[in-house]
Amino acid sequence: MVFILSALAVFVVLILIGVLFRSKKDESEEEPTLLPDADCCGAHEVCEAESLMNHTNKPVYFEDEELDRFAGKDVHDYSNGDITEFEDILYTLKEKDVSGWLKSLQLRNIELPIPVRDEALLIISERRFG
Repeated sequence: MVFILSALAVFVVLILIGVLFRSKKDESEEEPTLLPDADCCGAHEVCEAESLMNHTNKPVYFEDEELDRFAGKDVHDYSNGDITEFEDILYTLKEKDVSGWLKSLQLRNIELPIPVRDEALLIISERRFG
């Protein structure tokens, strides 16, 4: 009889320990953490390298200082030569630099011509989603 009570007590203790560990495990489980992209510095929850939103007020130039003359110009006022100038810069950029270039233009108050903007967004989309 003592053996049965001892075995039952051990069984109850094991069940309690199992329940306690399981509840602690459930509390500590969070959403899976995604590994940062190779181009991401990893210092932010959302990678700024891939974001088109401004996180800094300092533009980075991509050897495109000449585009500053377009600051404040409406997207519908670009000539074919202006569009070609934007395209030339876009097509010389590495894919990973396109989002940074767009952020830089935004900080400099430069709107892309619509065809160039569409192409740049397509490049970013293909890079992000494969």
